[in-house]
Order: sequence, then C-alpha cells, then structure tokens
Amino acid sequence: MFQKLLTSALFAGFVAGLAAAALQLVFVQPTLLRSELFESGALVHFGSGSTPVPDMPFAIDPVRDALSVLFSALIYSGYAMMLVALMALAQARGAQINARTGLIWGIAGFVAVQFAPAFSLPPELPGNAAAEVGARQVWWFATLAVTAAGLWLLAFGKGWVPVAAAVVLILAPHAFGAPEHADYVGPVPPELAGLFAARALGVGLMAWAILGTLAGYIWSREEPA
Repeated sequence: MFQKLLTSALFAGFVAGLAAAALQLVFVQPTLLRSELFESGALVHFGSGSTPVPDMPFAIDPVRDALSVLFSALIYSGYAMMLVALMALAQARGAQINARTGLIWGIAGFVAVQFAPAFSLPPELPGNAAAEVGARQVWWFATLAVTAAGLWLLAFGKGWVPVAAAVVLILAPHAFGAPEHADYVGPVPPELAGLFAARALGVGLMAWAILGTLAGYIWSREEPA
C-alpha cells in the first residue's frame, strides 16, 4: 500500500508541478516582472493618470526559472502525497478511485488549497499592500483545514447534519475575516494585480486537475487483478 501511494503521488505531483511551472512561466511570470518595475520605481502609476503597459518579451532566466520549476515540482509532490493519502482513506470507505473521480479530487484540492483562501485573501503581487505575513499564514492554513474538512463531509457525510456542518466550516473563516492591511497603498496598478490573481488561480486549477487525474489513473492501474 505504501509503495502504491508513493508511486502515485510522486509521479502525479512531479508532472503536475512541471505543468504548473510551464504555465506560470508563460502566463504568470510576465505580470510578476511588470510588478517589479513598479515596485522598484522604474515605472510609476497614479490613479488619476495612465501608464503605458510595459512590453515583456518572453525570456528565460536560467537560475530563477530553474528554481521556480524545482519549487513547483516539490510543492505539487507534497500536495500529491496528501491527496493520495486521502484517496486511500476514501477507498477504504468504499469510494472508487480512477481518472474520472481523480479529476474531482483534484478540483476539490484546488478549492481547499487555493480558491477558498483566495476568496478573502487573493494572491498578491510584490508591492501590493498586505497584512503581516504570520497572521496571513495562520489564516491560510486554518482556511485550508476547515475547507478540506467541509468538502469531506459534503462528499461522505450522510444526512443533513454533516451538510450543515460542512457549510459552517467552509464559511467560517470568511465570516471571521482574513487579515487585511489598514490602508489601500502600493505602487502596483490594480489592473495588473487583478490579472495576476486571475492567472495564478487559473494555473492552479489546471495543475490540480492534472494532479488529481493522474493520481487517480495511476492508482486504478495499480489495482490488483
């Protein structure tokens, strides 16, 4: 069982991490590079004026991009270990695990890890105003945990009590409120911040879909005949 779990997780996580890194290089990194121009003062933006959008031709920075790829592969391998462990637990409760159900698991993972936290604490560019890092980390981990628990109750609970508990758990961190900066400040244009958040979440959804589908497929292929 452990070998099966490890094989499914490492392969699916590595492939999903590479896919996420490639998508980030093409779609997300240009917004980061533009934001760094505003953060450094090379470009200045004021709400009452306009600033031409700087052209960012695609280019490879070997060190920076290699580290991004490595980090992405490692973090999605970690996500895969958690996802496959939950799949094993669900299968022990009678759930069927294959590529199709794996896709659903991947989307649920995206919701718990990225979408639900981003509902109140969206991805932020360098230079955006943000609350203290420690407070945001605590809120993010708590939101991930209660959202995952809520999704589990929705999937495997029986009766209205688990459904009601799931709704309370999923809504609780947003009702409590994410840590926020006291003022709206920062040199980065809001249009750029919005594009970054949208693309970061889009890349995350695609990577999690790949992760779940691959993990479910490999898991089902390794079922004993």
